[in-house]
Amino acid sequence: MKYCPQCGEETQRSIPEGDNRQRDVCASCDSIHYQNPRIIAGCIPVWQDKVLLCKRAISPRKGYWTLPAGFMELEETVEQAAIRETLEEAGAVVEAEELYALFNIPQIGQVYMIYRTTLLKPEFASGVESLETRLFSEAEIPWDEMAFPAMRLSLEYFFKDRADGSFSFRSTDLIRPALP
Repeated sequence: MKYCPQCGEETQRSIPEGDNRQRDVCASCDSIHYQNPRIIAGCIPVWQDKVLLCKRAISPRKGYWTLPAGFMELEETVEQAAIRETLEEAGAVVEAEELYALFNIPQIGQVYMIYRTTLLKPEFASGVESLETRLFSEAEIPWDEMAFPAMRLSLEYFFKDRADGSFSFRSTDLIRPALP
Protein backbone atom coordinates (compact mmCIF):
# COMPACT_ATOMS: atom_id res chain seq x y z
CA MET A 1 0.00 0.00 0.00
CA LYS A 2 1.56 3.25 -1.09
CA TYR A 3 -1.05 5.80 0.03
CA CYS A 4 -3.31 5.97 3.05
CA PRO A 5 -6.98 5.42 2.13
CA GLN A 6 -7.95 7.65 5.10
CA CYS A 7 -6.04 10.83 4.23
CA GLY A 8 -4.18 10.19 0.98
CA GLU A 9 -0.67 10.68 2.37
CA GLU A 10 2.13 8.17 1.78
CA THR A 11 2.38 5.16 4.07
CA GLN A 12 5.54 3.58 5.43
CA ARG A 13 6.25 0.00 6.48
CA SER A 14 6.96 -0.17 10.19
CA ILE A 15 6.12 -2.19 13.29
CA PRO A 16 3.48 -0.27 15.25
CA GLU A 17 3.91 -0.01 19.01
CA GLY A 18 2.59 -3.17 20.69
CA ASP A 19 2.62 -5.15 17.43
CA ASN A 20 5.06 -7.79 16.20
CA ARG A 21 5.07 -7.42 12.43
CA GLN A 22 5.43 -4.74 9.80
CA ARG A 23 2.29 -2.91 8.70
CA ASP A 24 1.51 -0.03 6.39
CA VAL A 25 1.34 3.00 8.68
CA CYS A 26 0.41 6.57 7.78
CA ALA A 27 2.79 9.05 9.39
CA SER A 28 0.29 11.84 8.81
CA CYS A 29 -2.92 10.48 10.41
CA ASP A 30 -1.38 7.53 12.34
CA SER A 31 -3.74 5.00 10.71
CA ILE A 32 -2.49 1.42 10.75
CA HIS A 33 -3.59 -0.56 7.71
CA TYR A 34 -3.91 -4.29 8.36
CA GLN A 35 -3.87 -6.64 5.40
CA ASN A 36 -5.28 -10.09 6.05
CA PRO A 37 -5.55 -13.24 3.94
CA ARG A 38 -8.39 -13.56 1.46
CA ILE A 39 -10.73 -16.54 1.52
CA ILE A 40 -11.43 -18.39 -1.71
CA ALA A 41 -14.56 -20.53 -1.44
CA GLY A 42 -15.26 -23.29 -3.93
CA CYS A 43 -17.01 -26.54 -4.70
CA ILE A 44 -16.40 -29.98 -6.06
CA PRO A 45 -19.76 -30.29 -7.89
CA VAL A 46 -20.57 -33.96 -8.46
CA TRP A 47 -23.15 -35.45 -10.81
CA GLN A 48 -23.27 -39.25 -10.69
CA ASP A 49 -19.61 -40.28 -11.24
CA LYS A 50 -18.47 -36.99 -12.78
CA VAL A 51 -17.16 -33.64 -11.55
CA LEU A 52 -18.00 -30.25 -13.04
CA LEU A 53 -15.02 -28.11 -14.05
CA CYS A 54 -14.74 -24.62 -15.54
CA LYS A 55 -12.19 -23.41 -18.07
CA ARG A 56 -11.05 -19.96 -16.94
CA ALA A 57 -11.89 -16.94 -19.14
CA ILE A 58 -9.88 -14.56 -16.93
CA SER A 59 -6.34 -14.17 -15.65
CA PRO A 60 -4.56 -15.61 -13.88
CA ARG A 61 -4.32 -18.94 -15.71
CA LYS A 62 -6.79 -18.06 -18.45
CA GLY A 63 -7.61 -21.14 -20.54
CA TYR A 64 -6.86 -23.59 -17.75
CA TRP A 65 -9.38 -25.75 -15.89
CA THR A 66 -10.49 -25.24 -12.32
CA LEU A 67 -13.21 -26.06 -9.86
CA PRO A 68 -15.78 -23.26 -9.51
CA ALA A 69 -14.46 -20.94 -6.80
CA GLY A 70 -13.82 -17.32 -5.96
CA PHE A 71 -13.40 -14.71 -3.29
CA MET A 72 -15.80 -14.71 -0.37
CA GLU A 73 -17.85 -11.51 -0.04
CA LEU A 74 -18.85 -9.64 3.08
CA GLU A 75 -22.14 -10.69 4.67
CA GLU A 76 -22.02 -14.30 3.45
CA THR A 77 -20.84 -17.56 4.95
CA VAL A 78 -18.09 -19.61 3.34
CA GLU A 79 -20.69 -22.16 2.24
CA GLN A 80 -22.88 -19.44 0.71
CA ALA A 81 -19.83 -18.06 -1.12
CA ALA A 82 -18.95 -21.48 -2.55
CA ILE A 83 -22.52 -22.04 -3.76
CA ARG A 84 -22.73 -18.51 -5.22
CA GLU A 85 -19.42 -18.89 -7.07
CA THR A 86 -20.59 -22.19 -8.57
CA LEU A 87 -23.76 -20.51 -9.84
CA GLU A 88 -21.82 -17.49 -11.20
CA GLU A 89 -19.01 -19.42 -12.89
CA ALA A 90 -20.84 -22.55 -14.02
CA GLY A 91 -24.54 -21.69 -13.97
CA ALA A 92 -24.92 -24.72 -11.70
CA VAL A 93 -27.11 -25.20 -8.65
CA VAL A 94 -25.49 -27.33 -5.97
CA GLU A 95 -26.24 -28.57 -2.49
CA ALA A 96 -23.36 -28.57 -0.03
CA GLU A 97 -22.53 -31.86 1.66
CA GLU A 98 -19.56 -30.83 3.80
CA LEU A 99 -16.47 -28.68 4.02
CA TYR A 100 -13.92 -30.99 2.47
CA ALA A 101 -10.55 -29.28 2.08
CA LEU A 102 -8.68 -26.27 3.37
CA PHE A 103 -5.49 -24.99 1.75
CA ASN A 104 -3.28 -22.35 3.37
CA ILE A 105 -1.18 -20.44 0.83
CA PRO A 106 0.62 -17.84 2.97
CA GLN A 107 2.98 -16.47 0.29
CA ILE A 108 -0.02 -15.06 -1.63
CA GLY A 109 -2.20 -14.36 1.41
CA GLN A 110 -4.97 -16.80 0.47
CA VAL A 111 -6.94 -19.58 2.16
CA TYR A 112 -8.95 -21.94 -0.04
CA MET A 113 -12.01 -23.64 1.46
CA ILE A 114 -13.52 -26.33 -0.77
CA TYR A 115 -16.89 -28.05 -0.26
CA ARG A 116 -18.04 -31.41 -1.54
CA THR A 117 -21.34 -30.70 -3.26
CA THR A 118 -24.00 -32.43 -5.29
CA LEU A 119 -25.08 -30.96 -8.59
CA LEU A 120 -28.88 -30.89 -8.28
CA LYS A 121 -29.47 -31.17 -12.06
CA PRO A 122 -27.07 -31.84 -14.93
CA GLU A 123 -27.65 -28.27 -16.07
CA PHE A 124 -24.75 -25.83 -16.30
CA ALA A 125 -23.40 -23.11 -18.56
CA SER A 126 -20.35 -20.91 -18.78
CA GLY A 127 -20.54 -17.72 -16.75
CA VAL A 128 -18.64 -14.56 -17.67
CA GLU A 129 -15.50 -15.89 -15.95
CA SER A 130 -15.61 -19.27 -17.77
CA LEU A 131 -14.85 -20.16 -21.37
CA GLU A 132 -16.36 -23.61 -20.98
CA THR A 133 -17.95 -25.84 -18.34
CA ARG A 134 -17.99 -29.59 -18.54
CA LEU A 135 -18.54 -32.77 -16.56
CA PHE A 136 -15.48 -35.03 -16.34
CA SER A 137 -15.02 -38.58 -15.15
CA GLU A 138 -11.79 -39.20 -13.24
CA ALA A 139 -10.13 -40.62 -16.37
CA GLU A 140 -11.11 -37.53 -18.40
CA ILE A 141 -9.80 -34.86 -15.99
CA PRO A 142 -7.30 -32.62 -17.85
CA TRP A 143 -4.70 -33.00 -15.07
CA ASP A 144 -1.93 -31.17 -16.96
CA GLU A 145 -4.28 -28.25 -17.65
CA MET A 146 -5.39 -27.57 -14.08
CA ALA A 147 -5.06 -23.89 -13.17
CA PHE A 148 -4.06 -24.09 -9.51
CA PRO A 149 -2.36 -26.63 -7.22
CA ALA A 150 -5.16 -26.38 -4.62
CA MET A 151 -7.75 -27.37 -7.21
CA ARG A 152 -5.68 -30.26 -8.53
CA LEU A 153 -5.10 -31.52 -4.98
CA SER A 154 -8.81 -31.19 -4.16
CA LEU A 155 -9.62 -33.49 -7.07
CA GLU A 156 -6.83 -35.93 -6.21
CA TYR A 157 -8.09 -36.15 -2.61
CA PHE A 158 -11.69 -36.51 -3.79
CA PHE A 159 -11.05 -39.37 -6.22
CA LYS A 160 -8.82 -41.20 -3.71
CA ASP A 161 -11.43 -40.88 -0.96
CA ARG A 162 -14.23 -41.92 -3.29
CA ALA A 163 -12.27 -45.03 -4.29
CA ASP A 164 -11.66 -45.80 -0.59
CA GLY A 165 -15.37 -45.30 0.17
CA SER A 166 -14.75 -42.74 2.91
CA PHE A 167 -14.31 -38.97 2.76
CA SER A 168 -12.22 -37.16 5.34
CA PHE A 169 -11.50 -33.47 5.84
CA ARG A 170 -8.13 -32.35 4.44
CA SER A 171 -5.98 -29.45 5.59
CA THR A 172 -2.89 -28.73 3.52
CA ASP A 173 -0.27 -25.99 3.58
CA LEU A 174 0.94 -25.12 0.09
CA ILE A 175 4.15 -23.31 0.92
CA ARG A 176 6.48 -22.37 -1.88
CA PRO A 177 10.14 -22.89 -0.99
CA ALA A 178 12.06 -19.69 -0.27
CA LEU A 179 14.27 -18.47 -3.09
CA PRO A 180 18.03 -18.52 -2.39
